[in-house]
Amino acid sequence: MRALRRILVAVKDPDAKSLPAVEKGAQLARASCAELELFHGITERLSADACAYLKGGIVEAEQNRRQHYADQLEKIAAPLRKAGLSVDVSVRWDYPAYEAIVRQARRSRADLIVAECHAGRRLAPWLLHVTDWELLRTSPVPVLLVKTPARYHKPVVLAAIDPTHAYAKPSKLDDAILAAAHAMTEKLNGSMHAMHAYVPDDLMAASGGAITGALASEMFAAAESRAKRSFERALRKTKLPRERRHLQCGMPVDVIPGTAREIGAALVVMGAVSRSGLKRLFIGNTAERVLNDLPCDILVVKPARFVSRVPRRSRGVRLVATPQFGVPA
Repeated sequence: MRALRRILVAVKDPDAKSLPAVEKGAQLARASCAELELFHGITERLSADACAYLKGGIVEAEQNRRQHYADQLEKIAAPLRKAGLSVDVSVRWDYPAYEAIVRQARRSRADLIVAECHAGRRLAPWLLHVTDWELLRTSPVPVLLVKTPARYHKPVVLAAIDPTHAYAKPSKLDDAILAAAHAMTEKLNGSMHAMHAYVPDDLMAASGGAITGALASEMFAAAESRAKRSFERALRKTKLPRERRHLQCGMPVDVIPGTAREIGAALVVMGAVSRSGLKRLFIGNTAERVLNDLPCDILVVKPARFVSRVPRRSRGVRLVATPQFGVPA
């Protein structure tokens, strides 16, 4: 992860009383001597018919709504500026929310996006709210999704890597994950851990046929040995003590949240690659599936050459027309 010079905080609701993403974005900005930007993308619809009867029409309605959110962001920014932070505010009519955030991050050349994780019922146990899901998938810069309100205090930071590349992630992505975890640990005066969840593929492939207990034990031992070598090789440049290295047998979607709970992690750092089409629908994305079960925040980084497909041009205001029905005389 590159040096944090500018942090973009996506403020989901400027009128909210609790703003954990702002609090943590400000904490990181202070620790990094970075600029902070508070951004709100206005995604709501305006009724063209209703606005037509207002003084100033649609244009003034747009401006008034935008000004309301800008004023709210200024109120949020005031105490942060008083505390010595450099804070900008920005409001734009744009949709959907994840595209608005990505476009603003490009405009402001942000090095990190901080956003509050959306609450609410998912369509499936592993499915994120669409905004979170697409933000993770499309953002070209790291995304910190905030799940907990508590400020970081000497946090335990867990880097979840995949040195065997079982999920087709680029080999250099693990280096980026470890670098990001190390940077966050240093900035927040925390402690870093690393983990690798492996699955004994040979045993899974052979599970359809007859297999003896002795052979199963040998296959488990061989799989563990390979995973350990790969894990140690990936960590060769770090100075992590043995007790902070966690090699776990199991599916990442199960093991990562369990390890995070066991060590009391405040932040899990993972990598994500954007998949498309049926492959993404069937397989999903490990970062997306893990997020629901994590008891803490998650920082997702992308491969160095990742290119976002989000269009650069804003979509502007969404106007809707109310159907007019005739009233019988």
